[in-house]
Amino acid sequence: MDRKENRTPQGDITLILVEFLEVAITSIVCLKGVYPNGAFERRRYLNVVVHKARHPQLNEYIHSAVNGLLPFIQKGLVERVAVIFYGSDDIPIERFVFKLKVNLSYGTTVEQADLEFSLRSFLIKLPVSEPLTKVLPHNCRWEITSYFRSLPEASTTKDAAMWIPTDTVQWQQPPIIVPIKSMSSEPLGLQLYLEHPSLREQKN
Repeated sequence: MDRKENRTPQGDITLILVEFLEVAITSIVCLKGVYPNGAFERRRYLNVVVHKARHPQLNEYIHSAVNGLLPFIQKGLVERVAVIFYGSDDIPIERFVFKLKVNLSYGTTVEQADLEFSLRSFLIKLPVSEPLTKVLPHNCRWEITSYFRSLPEASTTKDAAMWIPTDTVQWQQPPIIVPIKSMSSEPLGLQLYLEHPSLREQKN
């Protein structure tokens, strides 16, 4: 990724964030064992061993979905990015949620090393969070979903046309939230947590 395209502090923040999200989402999909072990290869990112999808279509789906969010993150429109795993009934079993807070008015040059050091801790935390997650059925599926603070106008940008309203079946009860990692600093605040259906939801 060429970070020279946008030299503003906000641009540097969002480019680093999007690059991180692509790596983190790939790591989540690998962690959940949706695909055989051979579907991923080990790479190093921010001096942490991570995974990259070998299959071109899987790699392209994650890359295009996350990078397609860049213009909306730069406008402050994206509140959350989630990796959602579904059962055979198309009801969510588990959500990995990244909650974003980017300070668009931050006017100081971003210390890239400090920001990347903070993001690195998320990648270290992910593998050890596996005991907190649910075992998925063999016939599960997954997708990347973004939650916007306000909807972009499809007529104003071609990027908006990539995102369509989801028809995901929602839980009727508030979910059980399991925190994994968070950081709160200028210019970026980030939370990663799990959402599971409530016990009442599971009995329905």
